[in-house]
Amino acid sequence: MGVRFKGWGIGLPDRIVTNDELSLTLDTSDEWITERTGIRERRVGGTAMSLGVIAGQRAIEDANMTLADIDFLILATTTPDRLCPATAPMIASAMGLTCPAMDVNAACSGFMYAVRTAYGLLETGNKRILVIGSEHLSRWVDWSDRNMAVLLGDGAGAAVLEYDPDGSDLISFSLGADGSAADLLTCEHGGFFEMNGKEVFRRAVRVVVDSAEQALASAGITADDLSLMIPHQANIRIIQAAAQRLGIDMDRAVITLDRYGNTSSSSIPLAFYDARENGRIKAGEYALMTGFGAGMTWASAIVRWS
Repeated sequence: MGVRFKGWGIGLPDRIVTNDELSLTLDTSDEWITERTGIRERRVGGTAMSLGVIAGQRAIEDANMTLADIDFLILATTTPDRLCPATAPMIASAMGLTCPAMDVNAACSGFMYAVRTAYGLLETGNKRILVIGSEHLSRWVDWSDRNMAVLLGDGAGAAVLEYDPDGSDLISFSLGADGSAADLLTCEHGGFFEMNGKEVFRRAVRVVVDSAEQALASAGITADDLSLMIPHQANIRIIQAAAQRLGIDMDRAVITLDRYGNTSSSSIPLAFYDARENGRIKAGEYALMTGFGAGMTWASAIVRWS
């Protein structure tokens, strides 16, 4: 069997918060933030539901489909609007969908986990699935904490996946999790995001490289065959370190964190959308989609663009 990406869409808040604006209330500067993270600005506003609705609607329109064409909605989010109910059914209702809908939380690996779940659902009879990554991270940020406030932003990205018996855009997957690292990046009920940055960096590079190499091996290709690396947009230094170890030049890496910051489960679809809109991936070319997140979770996939 095969799966095709038929449409993409994004949803972003209007408000842009620059590093210079943060430096008015935090002991930091644009130079300090940019040098250490690669982030220059981020979007703030909306909710997981409102941003997800926009991205989902645009993805369906981009696929030249109607609401009736969608058999299932999967929302990847670390920041649901409520503990209960899940945000996915609320997005479905706001969009006018009547299909099953559920949330998936694998933190920043969430979109890739949702894509892998959609792949399985397409194997068992569904025809078209809307996958959304949507985050309202700013709600859970302590804006007096310069370590976290400079990193996170809000946004959503979505894709429509369709069953195709004759070929596939998705060639291979490699997913994993290690709960022993759960305390490295946390957000407790009623609290804010906290992170052991140095340890997250060390482990993130390792798991990205390992899962990417496994996905490449499963696809029967090497890093030299890749046209693009589409990584989770957490920190430019993590992306640089992983790319170097994989033997991928940075000019093949898609970077959007300078504009959006770390948007968790929405960062990979935001980056893929950016690459497609700018003509950076063409039919027949291979791309590596790879991410890691709290949990600790990680996921990589090889895509052959059609």
